[in-house]
Amino acid sequence: MASIKVKFRPSAVEGKEGSIYIQVIHNRVVRQLGTNYKVFPDEWDERTGTIIVDGNRSALLSSIKERYHWDIARLKKIAREYDLEQRRYTADELIAAFQHLSEETSLFSFMHHTIAHLKQLGRERTSETYTATLRSFSSFRDGQDVPLDGITSDLMQLYEAYLKARGVRMNSISFYMRIMRAVYNRAVEKGLTQQNHPFRHVYTGVDKTVKRAIPIKTVKALKNMDLSMRPSLDFARDMFMFSFYTRGMSFVDMAYLRKTDLQNGILTYRRRKTGQQLTIKWEPCMAEIVAKYPENQTDFLLPIIKEQGNGRNSESHQACLNGRVVTDEGKANERRQYDSALHLVNYRLKDLSTLLKLQRPLSMYVARHSWASAAKAKNVPLSVISEGMGHDSEATTQIYLASLETSVVDKANKMILGLL
Repeated sequence: MASIKVKFRPSAVEGKEGSIYIQVIHNRVVRQLGTNYKVFPDEWDERTGTIIVDGNRSALLSSIKERYHWDIARLKKIAREYDLEQRRYTADELIAAFQHLSEETSLFSFMHHTIAHLKQLGRERTSETYTATLRSFSSFRDGQDVPLDGITSDLMQLYEAYLKARGVRMNSISFYMRIMRAVYNRAVEKGLTQQNHPFRHVYTGVDKTVKRAIPIKTVKALKNMDLSMRPSLDFARDMFMFSFYTRGMSFVDMAYLRKTDLQNGILTYRRRKTGQQLTIKWEPCMAEIVAKYPENQTDFLLPIIKEQGNGRNSESHQACLNGRVVTDEGKANERRQYDSALHLVNYRLKDLSTLLKLQRPLSMYVARHSWASAAKAKNVPLSVISEGMGHDSEATTQIYLASLETSVVDKANKMILGLL
């Protein structure tokens, strides 16, 4: 069995931090594995070979100590596996295996690879949620990476406490935790770490959301508003209504609809979030909105993305979509147009909320909730609503509907109080 110890090398410059390195001895051959961990001489206990966690740098010193303990544990694990296999190896081979494993099993590295893979699959929105989660977790860690086998129950509870201390809502905490769990489970499937169930003691549920739906009479009032002299508000209203007409289609799916998706009176598209294919019967009210924008000369059905990402660039990666070549730069430009349009439409919908004297502001997400609410009010079965919205399970639809009919409970309570 190899001998593995942590050592400290003082700086040649007085007053400067020294370096921590790992000494590996095997078959009387001594090798040194450098690290980027640095501490001052008075923060190192030579007798015990460990950091003295004290003073105003205690948080940093604890983090360094935690990280080199992980390094030692992984080195010993590799050596133990080699010994069990009765494999002959050198100290250099042990260090090389450790370095390869460190790159492969780093959480940040693994998440970056996962995000890149999602982008290759065209799952842009999902890649953005993974990026947001990585950014949040990296902030919690002060930018310090963690090995996949360092994802423990204690660490995730600390992350949850960190989010709570910053006023993050429970649904957002659950959002981050569920993405972290998905990444961890993917790593387990690939054999990069063992399943230790580190998310058992953190919140991964979904709270009831604040009621977002508006009643059908409000949808009618919005539809009938005369906005002919206010084109920006008119466009926002049209996008809201188109979403409602198409069973609560999300704005990102609306943005990337193509004229070729409409064939023989049937609109067919794939949800960018889940990849599920949906078909919708084309109705006159949908056609009316599209006909209002004859200046739209792109391949897109709606004038949300107004400049297509066509072009040639031999030095950049190119993708072929529906027969047209789109460069990485072109896809990024289309995405920027979508983001800008969503921001502007939601902003204008708030103005419309004021005109309609609504208690809560409209948004494109409200259109999706409102369609579900209207369907439920007409006693449409849950399975049909779920299918119509493109949900992967009825449980997801239940989350939408859970807060929509609180008025029924209010009426029941009023009846009971009337008995007093």
